[in-house]
Amino acid sequence: MKKKRVLLAVLVMSMTIALSGCGFIQSRLNEFKGSLVGVSYTANFYDNYGAKFFTASGDKIDIDGNYVEDGTDANGDTTSSLSSVITITIDGKEIESCGNTVVFAEEGLQPDVEFSLSDVDSSSNGLSGLTSISKVINQYKNYFGKSRVVVIQSQLGVPICAYSGDDVYWEIPDDLPKMTKLMIDGKALYIHRANFEIIDNNLIQ
Repeated sequence: MKKKRVLLAVLVMSMTIALSGCGFIQSRLNEFKGSLVGVSYTANFYDNYGAKFFTASGDKIDIDGNYVEDGTDANGDTTSSLSSVITITIDGKEIESCGNTVVFAEEGLQPDVEFSLSDVDSSSNGLSGLTSISKVINQYKNYFGKSRVVVIQSQLGVPICAYSGDDVYWEIPDDLPKMTKLMIDGKALYIHRANFEIIDNNLIQ
């Protein structure tokens, strides 16, 4: 009986190790790790034109959605929903943010490219004359060394930055308004109020 228990434990451990390379498993592990002090993140804040205006970093960053009361239902019970305001806690200090694009990158995860407005063509009507994103990305093709490229844009479609990785996974976290979580080669990248594309590198001409 004891041998069977040991064999079962070894089998479970082997399966866990085999699955550890899967993006989904890495994401689950990261959520546990992310609740501990010592997992450093850098938070970059961007306006609608893709210009970075604030950066903060810390060993522990928590992101919480805020609920607002909508009114009462037919039974007289108060109803509520997630607002667009998020509370960002960085090493115990808070930032309330609403409307801006925020990118949270785990320590060690660096963008291959950070774009600037000079990379983008605009017309006299502001950003309504943006050229296609592919033209901007193609200019930087040689910077991407991995098989997939993640391009992050502001809500107006202005390219902000791009990452590349061999193993890229994304999901929508629960109770976080307008937030997407990506895992890039085992490291977490959270983006709030942003557009993004995940492109196979060989599709970039």
